[in-house]
Amino acid sequence: MLWLLAAVLLVATLAAAITLLRARGRRLWCARSGALAAKLGAEPGPAGVTHFDPAELDGLPAPVQRYLRAALTAGQPLVSGVQLTQSGFLRLASGSGRSRPFTAEQHVATRGPGFLWNARAQGFAGLSVRLHDGYLAGKGLLHAMLLGFIDKGHPQDEGELARAELMHFLAEAPWYPTALLPSQGVRWGAVDARRADATLTDGPVSVTLRFSFGDAGLVEAVRSEARGRSVGKALVMTRWEGRWKDWALRDGMRVPLAGERAWLLLDGRRTYWHGRLNKLRYRFSA
Repeated sequence: MLWLLAAVLLVATLAAAITLLRARGRRLWCARSGALAAKLGAEPGPAGVTHFDPAELDGLPAPVQRYLRAALTAGQPLVSGVQLTQSGFLRLASGSGRSRPFTAEQHVATRGPGFLWNARAQGFAGLSVRLHDGYLAGKGLLHAMLLGFIDKGHPQDEGELARAELMHFLAEAPWYPTALLPSQGVRWGAVDARRADATLTDGPVSVTLRFSFGDAGLVEAVRSEARGRSVGKALVMTRWEGRWKDWALRDGMRVPLAGERAWLLLDGRRTYWHGRLNKLRYRFSA
């Protein structure tokens, strides 16, 4: 019976240790998240520009004009920031393995620009993995921790990771569509009747994504021919695509409530994120 008592005590000790680690990890992660979010100081837009004026669309490619007229109404206040929550399924380890449920909150500053994605996913053996993904003060951020405490690495740089994360910000702009206006820094180039290229520059970091528009004129897909994919400690340039669906009106703007992201590999399309917005709260420049 002594061995049974020892086993019970060992299990109880391990469970208590894990509980303490989780609590400590949660505190450390929350503190780090707050410090990172503080870097999202929204910058003012161009002087005098506080509302959408349809005259701003003159000269843009035809599919872009159709989209922005469908997504916005004349006089719409420009979005300066967003807070949102998400839930869905996520593949860890560069899109490999099985999908795991996640929940996340995200903060966005459209002038800056910048964002911070703060997620919690179910990991191996029920242990939680916490993730930061972001573009802050001109640097890209990709950071994962087991239990919010055991560090799994946090590359942060001004090179290819920064470009990958600025692409992330631009690809999600249909959630805050006034950020796609020329007055907000986006340059549009015509491709054909259903596609156009959007270029966004922040200091030395410049990215271009190809937007595809559906029958209703709304954004159907966003694509890059070379976006940095994290493979171990390296970033591998890989074709990438995001898709949007389930459009709805929120604060006078038509935005997608669901979508997915995938790496377009030689052996096929590998979806690594599909999620749905649960809450959206905007800040406006006016």
